[in-house]
Amino acid sequence: MTEEGELLWTPSADFVQRSNVAAFISWLTENDRAAVRDYDELWRWSVADTEGFWSSVWDYFRVRSTTPYDRVLDDPAMPGTAWFPGSRVNYAEHLLRYARLADEDETVFHHSSETRPQARMSWRELERQVRIVATKLRALGVRPGDRVVAYMPNVPETAVAMMATVAIGGVWSSAAPEFGVTTVTDRFSQIGPRVLLVADGYRFGGKDFSRSEEASAIAAALPSLQHVVWLPYLDAAAPVPEGLPGPLTWDELAGGPVVADDEFTYEHVAHDHPIWVVFSSGTTGLPKAIVHSHVGVLLEHLKVMHFHLDLRPGSTMLFYTTTGWMMWNLLLSALLTGSSVVLYDGSPGHPEIDKLWELAAQTGATFFGASPTYIQMMEKAGLRPGAKYGLSRLEAMLVAGAPSTPETFAWCYENVKRDLWVTSQSGGTELCSGFVGASPTLPVYAGEIQTRMLGMDVHAWDDNGEELVDEVGELVVTSPFPSMPIRFWNDVDGKRYHESYFDTFPGVWRHGDFLKINNRGGCYIYGRSDSTLNRYGVRIGTAEIYRAVEREPEVADSLIVCCELAGGTFFMPLFVSLKPGSEMTDELRLRLARRLRADCSPRHVPDKIYEVGAIPFTLTGKKMEVPVRKILMGWPAEKAASRDAMSNPESIDYFVAFAATSTDYTRPGHVG
Repeated sequence: MTEEGELLWTPSADFVQRSNVAAFISWLTENDRAAVRDYDELWRWSVADTEGFWSSVWDYFRVRSTTPYDRVLDDPAMPGTAWFPGSRVNYAEHLLRYARLADEDETVFHHSSETRPQARMSWRELERQVRIVATKLRALGVRPGDRVVAYMPNVPETAVAMMATVAIGGVWSSAAPEFGVTTVTDRFSQIGPRVLLVADGYRFGGKDFSRSEEASAIAAALPSLQHVVWLPYLDAAAPVPEGLPGPLTWDELAGGPVVADDEFTYEHVAHDHPIWVVFSSGTTGLPKAIVHSHVGVLLEHLKVMHFHLDLRPGSTMLFYTTTGWMMWNLLLSALLTGSSVVLYDGSPGHPEIDKLWELAAQTGATFFGASPTYIQMMEKAGLRPGAKYGLSRLEAMLVAGAPSTPETFAWCYENVKRDLWVTSQSGGTELCSGFVGASPTLPVYAGEIQTRMLGMDVHAWDDNGEELVDEVGELVVTSPFPSMPIRFWNDVDGKRYHESYFDTFPGVWRHGDFLKINNRGGCYIYGRSDSTLNRYGVRIGTAEIYRAVEREPEVADSLIVCCELAGGTFFMPLFVSLKPGSEMTDELRLRLARRLRADCSPRHVPDKIYEVGAIPFTLTGKKMEVPVRKILMGWPAEKAASRDAMSNPESIDYFVAFAATSTDYTRPGHVG
């Protein structure tokens, strides 16, 4: 049995010496920027001298701005910090910067799906397609600030469309094709898109899912649309549905004459110009429409991809994701390092459970990303990827999406490779990056996230704002960072943004995760401290689930929580209060599950549905999601919920009894 904190791997002197972190430390010394000797000193300097650190990142990576910046940041107070005001940059230009250095046929994308065989795209071809599509979008009337959205799978066409949109100053947003119509329109209707790209369907687990009807319904719900771009992906002969505004096919958008490099110009935008809108669901109202800036994500992604994932020209990154989650955005940012990327659309377990390992071997992946749940699937299947596949190029694994156990780490070393940098990292959609993560210069301890990321002034605090060491507290960030949201869309006075992160500790970012930092700086994430659901690394807002569930006529009220269990698994139960005269039947449970799958996504479907007499509420009328989750996670009832603060205190008794007697899940015990 592997113990938490057990030393599993120490980087060799050569691995440390050739790391990007070591090169940056040498550069800082040679250029009299900072006198630091190792990662710990580098992190401490990065949060003590915010301007010195981020200006060094800017200079080290030779960020291209058509105008000089006035200062690094105009005000250290949060929220509202402006980063590199005066600069004018373009994120897509930096993504494609390596294309001019690459050999003619050097690969940028290895791509395949359940409908397409394994293929490659070169850097030169990617840049060519981006120039063509960007020019066509301009011809369609897309101007800086206009929104272009996609309901597309994880294929090169989607990546090209994103880069082309960003290249001309458009604002990008995407949703995965498995999302239901309501989930998509709840997002896109907030931002008034001008262009929608949509695929006719997708294949998952050997089953085809048409999206023609959904495409028509989504387009009809977006009155701002002027053009719909149709990709016949599932069926090459699929006709464009009737009634779509300004329809054209992908071939019409991406075809045509080559646009020469000297005929194309990137739109260099101001420091606060939006690059994309990503959505992180809240517990009330519509999903939060989070806006990031070009300069913010550029600086953050240059940092994280070079220093925390240690990518470079010749690297190949494989991370399984869909276009609906921020990991897709982050995966494409690997291009900033000159690395190639593996794009895969389909089930990670079809036709065999080891599909991703087969891809890793075929593409020569050097960096492999997986969830702890995926690792458990491998373990149960008795799979040993290192023995079955040629993984000689593999140097690192990122195990992310849930807290990782010591056993998860140990499995990687026993069944993949002994000499392997196994990393676990944690962040969120809000920053499109991570707060705590890895460094190639540090040892790996079982179940432990190696360190706090550079420039991230992360701490664990108790309820009184006191710092904790070797104890679980709230994850807070006490200094600003570039990829903070610049705002929420349509949040004119910033009220919702402030309420989301700054209500608990004024001027300090409270993320909503439980965190422990030990004496050596190692980090442990223990799941959500608020009521946002975190299932397999994807954050789901309870409000989306309640809106769908309570459309069923029998439902009076509902409450849902997600418990992170031992071994990186999850238990997400839905508790439903019915109207008088209604009965909880298997048919109703099936109908609720179908409703959630159709209106939201398969990830929104609970593990089990239970009938309760009443949903517990506070005296101010708020559902008691956090106290219920704590009780189910093993907290003592008296510490999890104050009966004096409840409008119906007797309702909590059901959940206390449920936690004590239910055999549907294994309680992990109190972590606070």
